[in-house]
Amino acid sequence: MIATYQALSQARVDRALEPLFKAPAAELDRIYAAMRYSVMNGGKRVRPLLAYAACEAMGGIPEHANGAACAVELIHAYSLVHDDLPAMDDDDLRRGQPTTHKAFDEACAILAGDGLQSLAFSALTDPQLNVRDAQIRLQMVETLARAAGPAGMVGGQAIDLGSVGLKLDQAALENMHRHKTGALIEASVRLGALASGHADSERLAALQVYARAVGLAFQVQDDILDVESDTATLGKRQGADIARDKPTYPALLGLDAAKAYALELRDQALEALRPFDAAAEPLRALAQYIVERRN
Repeated sequence: MIATYQALSQARVDRALEPLFKAPAAELDRIYAAMRYSVMNGGKRVRPLLAYAACEAMGGIPEHANGAACAVELIHAYSLVHDDLPAMDDDDLRRGQPTTHKAFDEACAILAGDGLQSLAFSALTDPQLNVRDAQIRLQMVETLARAAGPAGMVGGQAIDLGSVGLKLDQAALENMHRHKTGALIEASVRLGALASGHADSERLAALQVYARAVGLAFQVQDDILDVESDTATLGKRQGADIARDKPTYPALLGLDAAKAYALELRDQALEALRPFDAAAEPLRALAQYIVERRN
């Protein structure tokens, strides 16, 4: 099921994203090309999938979550462009291709990331991508701003950079990843739910529990793959976290215990979905996929 759902959702969000990279003037061709390169060069589209699935779980039409799906993928892509820069993680490979600063140059990559961040908020306010009323759109903008900013993803990256070479305990490691990875995943689910037009406080609370669990499970599995996988499969340099002496779940817990923890988080996510009917099956399948993926 998940492979078909993923393919359909990837195609849907890619159709919505493509027009955003048309340069309005010839002198902007290069920066728009860098932005397009950073987004349209592959990727699992996990965050858009979660947005679409949450919309459907609430009884919404998936196309109504196009704005949410585009926004979270644009924010994710911007974060990767900046994370890969020499001043940050200094990576040369992303999704099996040269990173943006290698394919273009560092200054262009910085500007491309800045542009992608701005486009994300434009997507949430674009009536062609988000049919909800102004009040719901405002809630969506607030949700994304909080998740992407210093209280969320940016703060998590700052904690990450400051943790190199340190021995964090599990609580500190989880705090870092709930910001760096989890905040945007939680926002993806909430944005999709809001886009449905049928969100209620009780089910939003249940989806938040789900999203917190899958957000952390995603990072635990990433850490496991950094140990077990290879560069060709990952599409980025295998063993990079170990090489940089970053704190990871396998390093802290041991590989077997990290795998068990990922499954425990998956089960927490599935339990949170008990109030939902069959419309939430894509969310259930995504929880399983997140801990089984190989890249």
